[in-house]
Amino acid sequence: MQAVVNNLLINYSRQGSGEKLVLLHGWANSLKDMSGLFDDLSKNYDVISLDLPGFGASQTPKEAWGLEAYAKFLTGFLNKIGAGDVYALIGHSNGGAIAIKSIAEDHLSPTKLVLLSVSGIRYNKQGRKGLIKAATKTAKVATLALPKSTRQKLRKKLYSTLKSDLLVAEHMSGSFKKIVSEDLSRDASKINIPTLLIYGEADDQTPLADGQLYHELIKNSTLEVISSAGHFIQKENPDLVVKLIRDFL
Repeated sequence: MQAVVNNLLINYSRQGSGEKLVLLHGWANSLKDMSGLFDDLSKNYDVISLDLPGFGASQTPKEAWGLEAYAKFLTGFLNKIGAGDVYALIGHSNGGAIAIKSIAEDHLSPTKLVLLSVSGIRYNKQGRKGLIKAATKTAKVATLALPKSTRQKLRKKLYSTLKSDLLVAEHMSGSFKKIVSEDLSRDASKINIPTLLIYGEADDQTPLADGQLYHELIKNSTLEVISSAGHFIQKENPDLVVKLIRDFL
């Protein structure tokens, strides 16, 4: 299905009946990454999953967006499709960050919140951001004499080594830079609805330490840790993730 929101053509899927659940995928991903949850939860709920602007089959915003812009868009999208009264937001990684911003700024008022490997904790990553900035600046100078295509390949390899998502979706680099500069600690502390946090013990993108901090900040929260799982817990251990979410809902 498609809808036009803020002059952007948005791709989404909707299935099932009952209380409304909204699934939000992570950075540079699409609604396909939430398909397992979508198929299972739609047996008992009215589930909405969308390609966020700039990803999947949805159009890219003309300007760089931060989390606030995405939060406002989400409200407009849900109103457009007649789904403003949401029972639960379920967000993975950056999708979870958008959910936190949406609730903290009173754009949406769901009854419950599920955060999977959610990003948004930046306070302890300044050193890593400095390393990335210094390394890429050095690489840029060192490769100036090389052909453009070769320079681009080397940049992608460098960012991959440093585990940065900047070049995973190059067309969204402006939005990426805005989003990674935002720390959601204060926003998280404003949330008081029942919240389920699920993290992979072996996640090296949004580490368990982030989940533990969110657990401290969000008063009415529960933290579940999946052993040996990485960042994409909904794919790596789908049965357990679905069970945890179902029990929570």
